[in-house]
Amino acid sequence: MAPISLSVRKALPEDAPTVLALVRSAYRGESSRAGWTTEADLVDDQRIDETGLLTKINEPFGAVLVAHDETGEMIACCEVLKKNDTVGYFGLFAVNPLRQAGGIGRTVLAKAEEYAKQTWGLSEMQMTVIWTRIELIDWYVRRGYTRTDKKEPFPYGSLVGGEALRDDLYFSVLVKAL
Repeated sequence: MAPISLSVRKALPEDAPTVLALVRSAYRGESSRAGWTTEADLVDDQRIDETGLLTKINEPFGAVLVAHDETGEMIACCEVLKKNDTVGYFGLFAVNPLRQAGGIGRTVLAKAEEYAKQTWGLSEMQMTVIWTRIELIDWYVRRGYTRTDKKEPFPYGSLVGGEALRDDLYFSVLVKAL
């Protein structure tokens, strides 16, 4: 596969509406069904609101990274958060559903890991994935992540404008040495 040409930078507060639309399109509602990252059969909410996103964008020990293609269109984003002196967290990962399965996600993930290493000197990345998303967990395993025995609770009480469609959800924790 040919290398993907992307411009990746740290998001600014004025990027919030575009990032919000991208995240929602990749995970929620009918538009998410065009890609393979949909959670529309698990959760019927808005994933995140503008206040929550701005908190992530302005986090002093974190970054929301945005990726633009050669036309300048924002096609992917993710969050990287410094948890402590050695461990980072990767999340809020979204690729435009119409552009998934073409190498964009793999490229953005690698750039996020590099950002965590270069910016904070981190040596491990953690993430959480809803346990039912086996194909997504397998995708991360192919990128060097290891599934752990750790679980984190699903935030049933913190959903944005909606509800979970199942009552058995939790997050599996994955880790990778950087």
